[in-house]
Amino acid sequence: MRIPTAVLPAAALLLGAADLPGPGEPALTPQTARSGGPIDPEQAKLSFDAADLRFEVFPEAERIAGVATLSFTARAPLDRLLIDLDRNLPVSAVAIDGVALPARAWSNPEGKLTITLPHRVAAGGRVSARITYAGTPHVAVKAPWDDGFVWAKTPDGHPWVATTAEGNGCDLFWPCLDFPTGRPGVATLHITVPAGLKAPSNGKLLGVDTLADGRTTWNWRVKHPTTYGIALNVGPYEQLSGSYKSRFGNTIPLFYWYLPGEDTQARALFAEFAPTLDFFESEIGPYPFGDEKLGVVETPHKGMEHQTINAYGNGYAKAPEGFDWLFQHELAHEWFGNQLSARDWDDFWLHEGYATYMQPFYGLWREGDARYATMLDDQRNKITNLRPMVSGASRTEEDVYRIDRGGPGQDIYYKGAWMLHTLRWLIGDRAFRDVTRLAVYGRSDPKPGNFTPRFVTSADYQAIVTRVTGKDYGWFFDVYLRQAALPDLLSERRDGALNLHWAAPGGRPFPMPLAVRVAGRTVRLAMANGTGRIAVAAGAHVVIDPDARVLRRSAAVEAYQAWRDAQRKAQ
Repeated sequence: MRIPTAVLPAAALLLGAADLPGPGEPALTPQTARSGGPIDPEQAKLSFDAADLRFEVFPEAERIAGVATLSFTARAPLDRLLIDLDRNLPVSAVAIDGVALPARAWSNPEGKLTITLPHRVAAGGRVSARITYAGTPHVAVKAPWDDGFVWAKTPDGHPWVATTAEGNGCDLFWPCLDFPTGRPGVATLHITVPAGLKAPSNGKLLGVDTLADGRTTWNWRVKHPTTYGIALNVGPYEQLSGSYKSRFGNTIPLFYWYLPGEDTQARALFAEFAPTLDFFESEIGPYPFGDEKLGVVETPHKGMEHQTINAYGNGYAKAPEGFDWLFQHELAHEWFGNQLSARDWDDFWLHEGYATYMQPFYGLWREGDARYATMLDDQRNKITNLRPMVSGASRTEEDVYRIDRGGPGQDIYYKGAWMLHTLRWLIGDRAFRDVTRLAVYGRSDPKPGNFTPRFVTSADYQAIVTRVTGKDYGWFFDVYLRQAALPDLLSERRDGALNLHWAAPGGRPFPMPLAVRVAGRTVRLAMANGTGRIAVAAGAHVVIDPDARVLRRSAAVEAYQAWRDAQRKAQ
C-alpha cells in the first residue's frame, strides 16, 4: 500500500528553495529534543510488539508523509496511549484497532502524542494504533553530532537523503517510545521514493514495488530494532553484494550501497567486510543479525550504527592502521549497542567504550602488540576525566554525551576503552572473553538462533565480572566508572626498596596490581591494600607498568593536554 499524496497538501510539494527549512529548523520542543531519561509511568505500561511504518519521502519539498501502525500489549490497564512524535509532523488521523477516532480524541502540543482510547484495555490485552501524519521534519545542523534529516545532493545533482536520531530520538520522524527499552519486537518498513532513487534500510528486503508513475516502495523487515537505529536512506545508489560463511555455520548476506562513480573505492571498502566480520566472530561471537544482513550505506554525514544498515560517510579515508576506522567502529556497534543495549543512557559507555576498544583490539588481532599499543596511546591522550562515566541516575542521551550538561562526553569512548584494556589485563584474556560474551549474549555458548538482543546496566556488567572471576571487583568499577579523577600512583625509592601506594579519588580502596621492571626483570606486585614494596639495588633501572596496562593519572598527559588546548585557543 502506498501513502496517498493527499496526506500531504499539494501546495507543500511546490515549495521553492527559499521556503525550505534551514539547519536546525523547524525548531524542536524540549520534549522532542530529549531522548531517554526517566520513563513516563503510562509509557512504562506498554510492551511494544510491532511497528508497521509507511513513509513517503519528498526530497524536493524536504517533507515526509507517514502512516504508522503500532501494536502493544498492556502491562497494566490502559485508558490512553502516550506516543512520542515531533509536533512538526501534524497528525491527521488516528484509528484504534481499525476504528477511526474523532479529532478530539488526540492532541500533541509538545511532542508527546496523547490518544484517549475508546475503551479501557485490561492488563494483558492488546491494542493497535494507526497514526497518519505528515510535515516538515527537523533538519540536522551537523549530523550525526546532532540529529534530524540531511537533505543533500550527490555530485551530479541527484537527491541524497539520510536520517540520524541517536541524540534526539526516533520521534523525529516516526511515532515511537523514545527511550532505550522502547524498541519494538519487529518493525516492517515501506519507504516510497521518487523514480530513479533507492531506499536501503534496516533488516531484510521483502521486495520492491514499482508504482505506475515510476516511484518505488522498498519493503523491509527488522527484528528487535533499536529505536534510534531505524533509518531512512535515499539516493541513486549502486550496490555491491556478497556472502560470508560464518565460523558458526551460517551464511551472512553482505551489502554495500554507494554513490555512482566510486566503484574502485567502494570495492576496496567492501573487501574489508569479511575480515572485519571474522575478527568480531572470532573474538566476541556470532554476528547478531546474520539472518537479515550486514549492510552499509554511504551517507551525506559521517556515520551511525543503524541496525543492519550502518551509515558510512568517511570518504574512504586511509589510515596507518590499514583499515577504515569508521566502518569498523560502526560495525562494532552491532554487538555493542544493537545486540547489547544499555538499559539507560547513563550506561552509554557499554556501547561506546567497547566499540572504541575494539579498534586497538582489532589492530592487535591484525598486526600484534606494536599496533595495539600505538592505537591505545592515541586514545589515552583524549581522556578528560571531567565527569564520572556513570552517575547512577536515569539520564537522557544528550545529558551523557554533552559536557555542558554535566555529562562525561568523549570519556565514554576513550576512558571506557582504556578501562576495558585495564580490565582485560587484570582478569586475563580468557575471563575477559567470557565476560564480554555473557554481557553481549547472556550466555557463554552463543550460536545463531539461541539469543536475542538484551538490555544491560553497569551493575549487570559488574555482576558478570564477579560471576566469571569469582572475585569482587567493586573497587575497580567504583573508581573507573563512578569517579571522575583517575587513581594516582605514588612512588618512593628509599633504603634499597621501591615503595608504591595508590591514591584513589576520595581515599577509596584500590588494590590494583602492577607490573614493575627492575634491571630488565619484570615482576607483578599484588598491591594488597593499595600498597606494594619491592627490593631495588642501588643504581638499578626501574620502569613501572612497562607495558602501560593500567589506566592511571599521568602528569605528562595532563601537561600535554593543557599545552594542546592553549595552542588551539591561540589559533
